[in-house]
Amino acid sequence: MNTTPPEDPANTHRVQIEYCTQCRWLPRASWLAQELLTTFETELSELALKPGTGGVFVVRVDDEVVWDRREQGFPEPTAVKRLVRDRVAPEKSLGHSEK
Repeated sequence: MNTTPPEDPANTHRVQIEYCTQCRWLPRASWLAQELLTTFETELSELALKPGTGGVFVVRVDDEVVWDRREQGFPEPTAVKRLVRDRVAPEKSLGHSEK
């Protein structure tokens, strides 16, 4: 018997943070992941850390690139939170991060 509740389509969003292992950016990616999971704990179904190389640091929401270090530099967590919010929960207030 399956006891898993049916998935709510409203919270089936997936975030992926691809980071460069050569640059040792795992701590930065982990910290950002923690910030996003804390802020969007009911809106996300998954957050993945993807090891990469060549200086990559890319944040994707549902396979859409929302931040790329090569084009935008390293993100502040509040900037990424706004971008993620706009895609997964546009009505959600980010509190002090909105200012």
